[in-house]
Amino acid sequence: MKNLVIIPTFNEIENIPLILKEIFNLNINLDVLVVDDNSPDKTYQKVEELKQKYPNLFLILNNKKSGIGKAYLKGFNFAIKNNYSKVIQIDADMSHNPYDIKKLLEKSNDYDLVIGSRYISGIRIINWPLSRLALSYFANLYAKLITGLSIYDCTGGFKCFDIKILKSIDLKKINSQGYSFQIEMNYRSYVKNFKIKEIPIIFTDRTIGKSKMSKKIIFEAIFIVPLLRIKKIFNFLK
Repeated sequence: MKNLVIIPTFNEIENIPLILKEIFNLNINLDVLVVDDNSPDKTYQKVEELKQKYPNLFLILNNKKSGIGKAYLKGFNFAIKNNYSKVIQIDADMSHNPYDIKKLLEKSNDYDLVIGSRYISGIRIINWPLSRLALSYFANLYAKLITGLSIYDCTGGFKCFDIKILKSIDLKKINSQGYSFQIEMNYRSYVKNFKIKEIPIIFTDRTIGKSKMSKKIIFEAIFIVPLLRIKKIFNFLK
């Protein structure tokens, strides 16, 4: 089995060496794909340097900033084309503990989608301001209420897909970003009756670099969530 970790990056030149070191030090069967949005800080050049050290490291460089959703979609297509079995999403900023990749892969033997959840066993978030925590918490309640998903952390970005999910979804129809991208991928997996499991993780806010959260991402999620539900009702979600 070949397993792929996808890391989308934009201005993560300080973080990328740290997370790659942690992932490859796991000493398990993993390839890593960095999808960089043409970072002004030249994160992609650092990745090119690190490819000399890590033979299982790959890079896709976008011409311009296109967002986390499109970055993951390029990674998903790369995974399908290259016959990977499992695909792990992880943030570049060390907010997810790379060691928890082992936990995701272990559970993925029994489930099709495994989500590293910040809310499944209480609130497991370190160093977020109250405003950011409230936004995330209520965004998840909103998504859960509207879609009917039995997932506590609908917006989390640390997860493991079985490749059969990615092959079954028409990835060309997904245009959402940020929060809504995570919700949409979860919901499409749910609609297709794949087995989903949440496992508790501890999320630690970044200490290096700046958050990519924006009002556009928030408003998109507010709009996309009911739209997904409507598409499901009229059987437009394929």
